[in-house]
Amino acid sequence: MTRKRKPYKTFTKEFKLEAIRMMDESDRPSSEIATQLGIRRNQLYKWKEQLETKGDKAFTGKKGDH
Repeated sequence: MTRKRKPYKTFTKEFKLEAIRMMDESDRPSSEIATQLGIRRNQLYKWKEQLETKGDKAFTGKKGDH
């Protein structure tokens, strides 16, 4: 029995920036924020790293930017 892989869920740049802002400004644990947003905690850290390394060019929709 072969299982089909679910397609990647894509998020807008605005969603990612808001998620990072919530993580930076909230007293709540990142795992709680991730659960609220319906994403994995690790995804928050990946987005934050992308923003720190690419700045304004982060989240421009290039392949591999989930």
